[in-house]
Amino acid sequence: MTAVASYKDMKMRRIDCGRITLNVREAGSGPLMLFFHGITANSATLVPLAARFSERFTTVVVDQRGHGHSDKPESGYEAQDFADDILALVRTLDRGPAILVGHSLGSRNSVTAAVRDPDLVRSVVAIDFTPYIETEVFDALEARVNAGDQLFGDLQAVKAYLAARYPSFPAEAIDIRAQSGYREVEGGLRPLASPSAMAQIATGLRADLTQTYRELTKPTLLVRGEVSKLVSADALAKTSRLRPDLPVVVVPGADHYVNEVSPDITFRAITNFIDA
Repeated sequence: MTAVASYKDMKMRRIDCGRITLNVREAGSGPLMLFFHGITANSATLVPLAARFSERFTTVVVDQRGHGHSDKPESGYEAQDFADDILALVRTLDRGPAILVGHSLGSRNSVTAAVRDPDLVRSVVAIDFTPYIETEVFDALEARVNAGDQLFGDLQAVKAYLAARYPSFPAEAIDIRAQSGYREVEGGLRPLASPSAMAQIATGLRADLTQTYRELTKPTLLVRGEVSKLVSADALAKTSRLRPDLPVVVVPGADHYVNEVSPDITFRAITNFIDA
């Protein structure tokens, strides 16, 4: 199957996983490869990366709970809740074990899922999220997340806000976030992501991940943006001391949003990892 060109070209559907109904975008055929976005984002932000793999894999890009068009329960936003969603999705699709590719929140959730049920996971790509993230970094993240719950007058206002918030993004990445991440309400546009869910997730991200990483048995690639403000060089170094067996790729010049600002390098790094 030819790789899709746009997130709008991927088939979108909702999948009842028993515990929750998740909205996904999917393409391709072959072994199962699942993609999970970061906090406040949605599946469309990972489509440009996932689409490149759709000639070799069944690529399924997921709106995680509380985000996009997936269910938004009032509670249940800890790592194990997201991980159990991932495992339920793999079972429902009945195409596992799956390669899990996660950015930020999605990285934490993918690693947690691999520990909770290794039989359903083939390998993990953990993009820019590790243990040992500093408290002040989480403080800044929480402030940014809560500030995103705004009413925007129109799409141009959304794009201007996103361009200021993500100055490293190419225009295409801004457009994807603007067009896919907001809903029409009286007076303008609001984020699709649930404000209550985002607040709970931002708090939950602070939970200690060291034991989860100790227990990780599946092949896992750690990816960090060279100038990431979320994962410091020190946090990555501590993670490598905890798990010296895990391969690491540091993407030159990239910030936290590695796959959106450096899609070519990210694709090659994941491909090399999978092929190895």
